[in-house]
Amino acid sequence: MRNNGERHPGLLMRGKSYLAGALSTSLGQNMMWALGGYGLRLIIQAAYFIIIARCLGAGNYGAFIAVTALISAISPFVGLGYGSLIVKNVARDKNLFQVYWGNGLLMTASTGLLLLAFVMALGRVALPHSIPLIVVILVAVSDLIFVKLLDLAAFAFQSRELLSHNAHLNVLISLTRLIGIAGLALAARHSTVAAWSCVYLAGSILSALIAICWITLKFGGPRLALHRIRGEILEGMYFSLGLAAQTIYNDIDKIMVARLASLEAAGIYAAAYRLIEVVFLPVRALLNATYVGFFRHGTAGIQQSMRYGRRLLLHCIAYPVFVCGALLIAAPIVPHVLGRGFSGATEALRWLALLPLLKTLHYFVSDALTGAGYQGLRTFSQVGVAVFNTLINMWLIPAYGWRGAAWSSLASDGLLALTLWTVALWLCRTEQDEGARLNSPSIQIPRMERISDV
Repeated sequence: MRNNGERHPGLLMRGKSYLAGALSTSLGQNMMWALGGYGLRLIIQAAYFIIIARCLGAGNYGAFIAVTALISAISPFVGLGYGSLIVKNVARDKNLFQVYWGNGLLMTASTGLLLLAFVMALGRVALPHSIPLIVVILVAVSDLIFVKLLDLAAFAFQSRELLSHNAHLNVLISLTRLIGIAGLALAARHSTVAAWSCVYLAGSILSALIAICWITLKFGGPRLALHRIRGEILEGMYFSLGLAAQTIYNDIDKIMVARLASLEAAGIYAAAYRLIEVVFLPVRALLNATYVGFFRHGTAGIQQSMRYGRRLLLHCIAYPVFVCGALLIAAPIVPHVLGRGFSGATEALRWLALLPLLKTLHYFVSDALTGAGYQGLRTFSQVGVAVFNTLINMWLIPAYGWRGAAWSSLASDGLLALTLWTVALWLCRTEQDEGARLNSPSIQIPRMERISDV
């Protein structure tokens, strides 16, 4: 019989062998690049998040977040889903890259400029009048044009499974903003939200120009094929609507807290929510690394796509469970890091601690539906939850402030997870029953009449 000392080296060797095997695959390497990029981005973002929170204070930070939240609800319509269309089509035929890259640049630039005026008009209605118009303009130009061009470049690298390059882009935008806010902090102890907005725009412009030049040098110049745009406009709208709905139920509460409660309350809630987004980055890295895989497995139907998604979910589900417990314990540290103006963030973070788990549960099944060609059903579910989130916020936020927004977020993500899993399992059952019916010996289909042979 082996003793413990003899068993442990064997376990260690098997662990090393498993890790080496996983990292030798394309998925493993892409996952590590995504994690590395997101990890470094996390560190940089944490640094400039702390600096900006201390420099602006809860009120000014809340004003800035309210503006970015409003614009983020509109920004998914920039490009009309062309980022996801690049991934879908290039994953299946790499020769289409230059065409979809050129079409994507055209759609992103044109729709971004069209939506710019709309956002500025909407800002006067939806945002508190104490927020300067120049802030809305600067952030809108940044997020509707240059950030969306950077996002398109990230989708382009993802379509070629070059997540190492994607990781560099993630770090680039965060690093430019860190340098900018650090410069502001050195120049003035208490900066204005307008000054930070200027730095925010400058970082976005620089990052987008670098990304476009990089892709052009690596893969050649863009080409246009306008007939493809006309043929895929509906599918692109599904992607845009789905992302817009997702953004609304993630961010509309921040706008409503600023409008219906106060900018200070919005700053506290936004700071806590920002920390939730930070700890969710490893799961997001896995989702980015496997997005192409969902399209490939989805060509065989929803059952194959769901098997792929469930396998990935089982590998990462322990992480959000651990994070939930860690956030509950570590929440009191937040005000000491961000400043006394964020004392309420401790309670807010504890309320939101369950969100990473709920998001993990619905993101994997969402991508399984998209990969199998059911983006329309995914979009319909997301729009329904966005409407639910908006309506319930109109009741909860005036009555309970940011606490109402936190309860609404938990309810919305939970409802979305339940809805999408129900839809996906129903589709799997339907596909299975259809397959059994077609293969049943009681159904006599002449060999020459089968669809696959026509």
